[in-house]
Amino acid sequence: MKNDNYENSLLETIRKLLNLVFVLVIIIALLPFVLLNLDANGEFFESDSTPKVAATTPINTETSTGVTSIYWAPPSFEQITDLKKLDLVFYGKELIEHTAKFLGPKGNVSSLTNGQNCQNCHLEGGTKIFGNNYGAVASTYPKMRARSGTKESIQKRVNDCFERSLNGKPLKNNSLEMRSIVAYIQFLGSNIPKGGKAEGSGLKDLRFLERAADPVKGKPLYEAKCASCHQSNGEGTRNPDGVEYSFPPLWGSHSFNDGAGLYRLTNMARYVKYNMPFGVSHDQPSLSDEEAWDISAYIISMPRPHKNTPTDWPDISKKPIDHPFGPYADKFTEKQHKYGPFTAIKEFYKK
Repeated sequence: MKNDNYENSLLETIRKLLNLVFVLVIIIALLPFVLLNLDANGEFFESDSTPKVAATTPINTETSTGVTSIYWAPPSFEQITDLKKLDLVFYGKELIEHTAKFLGPKGNVSSLTNGQNCQNCHLEGGTKIFGNNYGAVASTYPKMRARSGTKESIQKRVNDCFERSLNGKPLKNNSLEMRSIVAYIQFLGSNIPKGGKAEGSGLKDLRFLERAADPVKGKPLYEAKCASCHQSNGEGTRNPDGVEYSFPPLWGSHSFNDGAGLYRLTNMARYVKYNMPFGVSHDQPSLSDEEAWDISAYIISMPRPHKNTPTDWPDISKKPIDHPFGPYADKFTEKQHKYGPFTAIKEFYKK
């Protein structure tokens, strides 16, 4: 009887050992697949509150038609090992995203601008695809610009925005604020080789209408699709603190002046089509082409600050086809240059 108990105990121990060996074999066999899956999904152990860092290489973006395209993506801040440079770049980012906080009418550094933020035009801190981003700035500047007829630096381009889009005063080139903004813009484009192109930079092309864009048609469209954020009077929506805008004014005394790039209809229509109403993306717009053109025509028909620019376009033959102020090197009127139709003007300059 004693031997029987011993044998039964031994058999039970052997069975348990065999089960353990079987489990270990399965774990060892599955381990490579688990590790591969974790590598491919690096956010597996991240909580919802874990900050996400931007990709360091161009990303694959699938459009609404299912076609995959490659667009520029900003580099990661983790690449910056110099702490002084990191501080400069981060301050530049803050200045772009919250310009009014530092340099607006109630700015805690100076009072230079109309109260808008740079990212009101350069969306998501200048990183949104076809949202007027900064991806190509570092790779293309300094460069010749027909508007001034001179070779311009990044500093000059920044101050153009301060004086036109922000309807304000220029920054000093050696100021901490200018150095920080330039450092941020240069960092964003640091993954594009000199002379290279950042895919998805600037604004996305939009076909011309065969007719002139119509402010009268644009008004009810604006009321239906834009006024809830930018208000019926175009004055925008301020944050409760009165320092910044949640949604910027599109006309009136606190909006961009008529020397700004978005005062040109083709720029405004492309911007509106692929970025508005707020939250849409370039591959899933909600406005039709005609709606984008007519809403934009209504916006630029409204009153805003005027900027004297007597030195703009010293060679008038290089004026953009939608530049709304003469003289021109063609026979078309200011009204057609402002609202279109543009096809005939474009064909004239192809000759």
